Amino acid sequence: MLNTKCVQSNISSYFTRLPAKTTRFRPENDDTRNDVEVKELVLDNCRSNEGKIEGLTDEFEELEFLSTINVGLTSVANLPKLNKLKKLELSDNRISGGLEVLSEKCPSLTHLNLSGNKIKDLSTIDPLKKLESLKSLDLFNCEVTNLNDYRDNVFKLLPQLTYLDGYDKEDKEAPDSDAEGYAEGLDDEDDEDEDGISDISQYSLCCVCVCVLAKTVTVSMM
Repeated sequence: MLNTKCVQSNISSYFTRLPAKTTRFRPENDDTRNDVEVKELVLDNCRSNEGKIEGLTDEFEELEFLSTINVGLTSVANLPKLNKLKKLELSDNRISGGLEVLSEKCPSLTHLNLSGNKIKDLSTIDPLKKLESLKSLDLFNCEVTNLNDYRDNVFKLLPQLTYLDGYDKEDKEAPDSDAEGYAEGLDDEDDEDEDGISDISQYSLCCVCVCVLAKTVTVSMM
């Protein structure tokens, strides 16, 4: 998963950036990628504008993982409709309610992280009952966790949950394999073409090689 904001400055002199709404880069002559193919999108620390993240639209039809940590969101009302989204990271924002839209916009959610938001009572998370596939919910550092019998009440309110804040009803920690289960098969499905280079790490390596080669040639000529 790539953060466009962090990567752009490092390779902008070598590659043309895709439209702002994607996290992929491509050579100038490569027109084979589009938003529909993106399955994982990381927008952490980008700034939202009045609850909207520029370029994040329902064109990302295949998106399964979306991370918008610390982007200044106060609501999820402006999220696009992402039918295949399985994991949504919303931690360290300022969300205090309005979660009822998630069942309509992201009906396939299995993992939801709302840690570090302004969620104060159980009524705020009550709409999550409509997310029938929701298996893991994180509410670390939210005021609601200070309520009496918080864990018992959340499991009663949301019977579909298996894990709350990383632990099940019996206080057994969620295994790593389960926490990342939503991503199984993504790497295999997103294998790159044999004749093309579209992974950013490969691009970065290519850029380094070009720089080293250029310096070598310059020294040799001297």
